[in-house]
Amino acid sequence: MRMSLCGSGLASAATARLNRLAAAGVILALVTGCGTIRPNAPAQPAYYSLDSEMIEPRGDASLPPTLPPTGLTLVVNPPHAASGYDSQRILYVRKQHQLEYFAHSEWVDTPARMLAPLIVSAVDGSGAFRAVVLTPSAAAGDLRLDSEIVRLQHEFADQPSHVRFTLRAYLVDNSTRRVLAWREFDATEPSAGEDPYGGVIAANRAVRKVLLQLAAFAAETARQRK
Repeated sequence: MRMSLCGSGLASAATARLNRLAAAGVILALVTGCGTIRPNAPAQPAYYSLDSEMIEPRGDASLPPTLPPTGLTLVVNPPHAASGYDSQRILYVRKQHQLEYFAHSEWVDTPARMLAPLIVSAVDGSGAFRAVVLTPSAAAGDLRLDSEIVRLQHEFADQPSHVRFTLRAYLVDNSTRRVLAWREFDATEPSAGEDPYGGVIAANRAVRKVLLQLAAFAAETARQRK
């Protein structure tokens, strides 16, 4: 009888030990599992630019013949941007009047700030001005160029999609503060693909087309003013 009780005690102790080991195993598995279940790292945005390489007006067949130099200095103010277009986020449109943004694609800077040196390069390339300078600058200018980005957007309403760029420009006589001429330039380019990168390529083409027209407009206005 004594041996039976002893065997029963040993069995109970062994069972308790096994239960403790099993519980420890479960806890270890849970701890290990929690260590491996982590939230996914947020996707990093891709950054794109409007490139100065796209603006090469000298010798370009699409640019009207270079006008005689006027000897005038042109001061270029940094462009403004209409509401909604003053952000680094890349805009697209599926419905009229509704602006949306790509989640993981951005410009390296706002379009207005990227556009400023491109305007200087394009207008200077016309050869019509003695100098073309971007403000702020200590240089005094005969004429001033003000501009505004009306829209720069990837439009998906029709397929294939396209990018539309609209720029409004004013040429002002600095001595009289009189607006000599203004014009709105608009260009639409088919997208190279139905994605942000395809739209960026099309945007660069549209910007190039508009800036070549802007350069010719500024040169002709300066010639008439002289």
